Amino acid sequence: MKRRKFIENAALGSLALGFSTIENSSIASVSTIPKRVLGKTGQKLSVIVFGGIMLNNNSQEYANDHVTKAFNSGINYFDIAPSYGNAIGKLGPALKEYRNDCFLACKTMERSAAGAEKELNEALSAMLTDHFDLYQLHALSSVDEVEKAFAPGGAMEVFVKAREQGKVRYLGFSAHSEDAALLAMKKFDFDTILFPINFNCWHQGDFGPRAYTEAKSKNMGILALKAMAMTTLKQGETKPFKNVWYRPVQDDEMAKLALLYTLSKDVTAAIPPGDAEFFWKAMDTVRDLRPITQEETDQLMAFIADNPPLFTNHA
Repeated sequence: MKRRKFIENAALGSLALGFSTIENSSIASVSTIPKRVLGKTGQKLSVIVFGGIMLNNNSQEYANDHVTKAFNSGINYFDIAPSYGNAIGKLGPALKEYRNDCFLACKTMERSAAGAEKELNEALSAMLTDHFDLYQLHALSSVDEVEKAFAPGGAMEVFVKAREQGKVRYLGFSAHSEDAALLAMKKFDFDTILFPINFNCWHQGDFGPRAYTEAKSKNMGILALKAMAMTTLKQGETKPFKNVWYRPVQDDEMAKLALLYTLSKDVTAAIPPGDAEFFWKAMDTVRDLRPITQEETDQLMAFIADNPPLFTNHA
């Protein structure tokens, strides 16, 4: 029996039996996850992203199991960053068998050319691959950070060179600032934007509409962060999940509606919070993907009434 077929059969058996982190998931067999086109790239990606951060401080066996089950359930988009602790060292070996059949994105928080080049080469080595399908400036949080990346000797020099060398195929960025996102889009013809498209940020923080509209006008691939995020942690509050720095929506029905809200927009894919519990909840939700209704949107708005958004444009 070929190794891949053996892995597929083993994954089906494991899914039917369940295991600690997904035993409450209703996913019990291979299902085809919907796919959408990533803007002007033409790539068709699963609407749910496997966020590699969930592998941080977990075993290699844990990584292998989740990656295999995700791939065999229809996930073809995997995301990683060196800033995600030891996750990059777990995802590389786990994904090696499937690398040629998936879309792999990586990010860097380096803003200098020297730092970005070093981190890119180290990340390629850790991921056991010769290229990334998407390489992104990670977590742009201010206009100043954008200016640094585009200045002489800035990270964008490496981005452009890496694309010419075939080390990366497409270029993008993620941002936690709408002003930073708008400036980045003005300075360069990026292929993608990875941005918080979140019901609470959008409605209570007026955070998202401007960046979303600009990205659509440029036919960029729009990728969503924080779709299932609820609110900020209070000062001194312990993180409810080790790889999630905010409070996610933990009510099952509201988490489903939060994800539907985001995917009802012109978004290619969403990255769930960095814990496997939310990844598999998201998988359950999109097996029957549909637009959110106005009544359901009203439910979400009532649900968040007293919870401040993670990001806001209000003073």
